[in-house]
Amino acid sequence: MKHPVDAHVGKRVRHRRWMIGMTQQQLADKVGIKFQQIQKYETGMNRVSASRLWDIADALGVTIAFFFEGLADGAQAAAAGHDMMADKEALELVRSYYAIPEAQRRRLFDLARVLSEAA
Repeated sequence: MKHPVDAHVGKRVRHRRWMIGMTQQQLADKVGIKFQQIQKYETGMNRVSASRLWDIADALGVTIAFFFEGLADGAQAAAAGHDMMADKEALELVRSYYAIPEAQRRRLFDLARVLSEAA
């Protein structure tokens, strides 16, 4: 059975990899393992050792702490049945959002806030 922390860390690996446009194969090559192992980490089927997590963090350009951010929130979301990190549409929206130049991104953010308040 998957441990919730392993599943959370795996989701964060997948999320970050996807956000920077890296494939499982590319990450595996940078870390020196097979892409199947990356798949197992991302699904939480295999635990990531501390040294491997260090290598993955380096390859993805984040700190170790990144993988544990939102852990308490994630447990609450899972209990409520909603996991935004598993929603491909939400991830694609965030990825597209950060591809927009900062000034335009701010205007889009303001528009989204107004629309959500009107809903």
